[in-house]
Amino acid sequence: MAENGIRIVVINGSVRPGNYTAMASALVVDELKKHADPKVQVDVVDPLEWHLPFPGTDPQSTATSALQKLVRDATGVVLVTPEYHGGFSSVMKLVIENLGFPSVLAAKPVALLGVAAGTIGAIKSLEQLRSVCAHIGAIVLPLPISVPNVQKVFDKDGRCLDPNVEKLIRGVAGNLMNYIHHAICPSVTLERLLRSGAGVTA
Repeated sequence: MAENGIRIVVINGSVRPGNYTAMASALVVDELKKHADPKVQVDVVDPLEWHLPFPGTDPQSTATSALQKLVRDATGVVLVTPEYHGGFSSVMKLVIENLGFPSVLAAKPVALLGVAAGTIGAIKSLEQLRSVCAHIGAIVLPLPISVPNVQKVFDKDGRCLDPNVEKLIRGVAGNLMNYIHHAICPSVTLERLLRSGAGVTA
């Protein structure tokens, strides 16, 4: 956990103009910023702005180094992907490839959110993304959220038209924060106590 409080990185997996992925992640970001803990900092990664290289093409990339530092310093991560052709986006895969090997996602709690135009939602993409994240050592949280018929859920201005779906999407933030507060914060506090000697008795 970051020394100055909780830091969450939200990574979008689409670069299409007006994409629904960013609309969904904006609700998660808004919910995170509403959290009672005033020390929660949220960083949003829009891959279009990062100009990440293809794997193996630019080992000295400053964008790659900056992205790795951002994720390395994070307390938790939210990955948001559209479903394309039955899988998660190549944009998301490019981001993951730029997180290094061993990946800086290792041992990080990761919450997943997927959106899709089809009626079955982003089930396939979330299954694949969960598998990849688990393979590189991330702690993938239960209850990933899949949004079907996403083009009917948001209007062109990014407003969610379905209160029940909005509640589910915002729940991604709550799921991650609950894990951080119950699993990470206590261990960090205990470690600090032991290092300071406060927990040592004769």
